[in-house]
Amino acid sequence: MEIVIAILGILLAYLLGSIPTAVWVGKTFYGIDVRTQGSGNAGATNTIRVLGAKAGVPVLIMDVFKGWLAVFLAGFFIADGFSDSQINIIQIIAALAAVLGHVFPLFAGFRGGKGIATLLGVGIALYPAAVLLVVGIFVVMLIITKYVSLSSITASICFPFIVIFLFNPGSTALIVLSIFVGIFVPITHRKNITRLINGTESKFSLKKKK
Repeated sequence: MEIVIAILGILLAYLLGSIPTAVWVGKTFYGIDVRTQGSGNAGATNTIRVLGAKAGVPVLIMDVFKGWLAVFLAGFFIADGFSDSQINIIQIIAALAAVLGHVFPLFAGFRGGKGIATLLGVGIALYPAAVLLVVGIFVVMLIITKYVSLSSITASICFPFIVIFLFNPGSTALIVLSIFVGIFVPITHRKNITRLINGTESKFSLKKKK
């Protein structure tokens, strides 16, 4: 019975991740599906690019919140008899389910974003100290390069090293997840990497395109 309850929590995490914030905000308030413009990505960066910061910042906040909430709510589906290791594993599976929901949202035809903001929410829930440093790396890279993609890739690659060598969580599952993040983000940014190499990647601006 405990396993069934845990599975329900993981399913809820996927459904939370599947809330297509960028798509709903664009369609509801602007009559635009952001997936049809800009990079075609249903995330905060493309929302800012297409609709401006007024739309993109709330999308960013909500997408981060989805990741954090998925991990938080997982705690209510964990039985008292579970070990710390089992608790971590269930939280991590819920976190991955939320990210999967964001990338392949049930409520938006399975065409979502890259999961960066949702991963940030997961990180805040599971690795708060490490995430603070990673966000710092992201911001510095963004100021220097103006490329969100390059900043995200750089920060994600640094993430497992920060977790392992500076904030060793003492949990194999959490270490494995940090390594997964360092691999997952570059993979989801393959097209961005190609554009960066070709010099065709768009630079970040808080102003929407005319």
